Amino acid sequence: MGSPRMKSRGFTLVELLVVIAIIGILVGLLLPAVQAAREAARRMSCSNNFKNIGLAIHNYHSAYKQLPIQGTGTGIGINTTNWWETGNDASKETLSALVGLTPFIEQQGLWSSISNPSSETVTGGAVPASTNLTGPQRWPAMGPSPRNFSADPGYKPWSTEIPTFRCPSDPGVGLPALGRTNYGACMGDSVSDWSNAHKTGTLANHTAGWNHSASRASNRGFFQVRKAAKFRDILDGLSNTIAMAEIKTDLGDRDIRSSLSWEQNGGNDINDNPSYCADLNQIDPERPTYWCNGGGTCSTPAQLTTDNRNTRGGSWANFRAAVTQVYTVLPPNAEMCIGSWEDAPGTCPPSSNHQGGAHILMGDGAVVFMTDAVEAGDRRAGGVRLGLTGSRSPGSKSPYGLWGALGTKSANETIEEQLNQ
Repeated sequence: MGSPRMKSRGFTLVELLVVIAIIGILVGLLLPAVQAAREAARRMSCSNNFKNIGLAIHNYHSAYKQLPIQGTGTGIGINTTNWWETGNDASKETLSALVGLTPFIEQQGLWSSISNPSSETVTGGAVPASTNLTGPQRWPAMGPSPRNFSADPGYKPWSTEIPTFRCPSDPGVGLPALGRTNYGACMGDSVSDWSNAHKTGTLANHTAGWNHSASRASNRGFFQVRKAAKFRDILDGLSNTIAMAEIKTDLGDRDIRSSLSWEQNGGNDINDNPSYCADLNQIDPERPTYWCNGGGTCSTPAQLTTDNRNTRGGSWANFRAAVTQVYTVLPPNAEMCIGSWEDAPGTCPPSSNHQGGAHILMGDGAVVFMTDAVEAGDRRAGGVRLGLTGSRSPGSKSPYGLWGALGTKSANETIEEQLNQ
């Protein structure tokens, strides 16, 4: 007799289904952890970028004995007479403080392209004829105005994406914005139109006058518009004063954190009431992180300026308040609201895609994650400006609690909290 044949046995259908179900459960349990780990890595990378920017600020100050200027560059130019007009013949003092930091963040090649005349364009086309009245057409040293809407043929440095200026948690990339940034300069806690009084015209117009006194009273932050500052000016202490903050770039999706509501009303509407846009019921009650769209229960649509290089984070080279400036009036991730012309200061709070807050860079180089729940006083309190009395007179302590106090450089508030434990 032959030996009995061994009978092979495979998985039954039921056993196979059980194994698949177990694998599915494990994947479902592990996937959120993997996603959380990825976001934690992105958040750490974002913080490291900010630390490098902080180091660049200190190295800049060491080299030039002042901070980089928010609103710098060449003068008005030869083809246009006003700083707010677009133009290819000069940067019109509209460059952000980030431009001066480029050689201090390992971007010496880019800085060389900016600081010298050039003929290179994004598209490879000829440099516009409007760059010069005589001689060869070339981009001027310090480039054209970054406020230009046209990307053709395009000044290449302003279109360059700089990794150190980008947070990997922000998905915005490419047109209609060009050369985005996720980090903005802190201008303080007063959003009076006089905060930008140094934007009055040509360099020759920077003379003494009431508007400059008003500007000095309102410019309470680490950076000032078109005015040099030094570490010695930060009387509240570098570790108690915010230098820069994280911002979310505009994606054209009506997000209140990055799409700008522009009301075109009185210049001090927002200074008198930072919740001006919210009080007009412009925010969707069913989706409170979005502006109204004019339908259903949301019948008061905001007039939005959105989805181009002149909106939030749309151009790292552009000094405009809505693009690369931050104010410590409303807490992080609150709404972007400007009540007069588009170049005026507005609430412009920090923002990010990180859960619950945004990174801030302190004057001493420390990076702190500031939550949306930071103590920020009365969000309808009027801000400080020249010509007012009492608690809103120049030199008064910030009406916006701890948050406002961190944004002022010399209001003599006492900071008792340990921010970076």
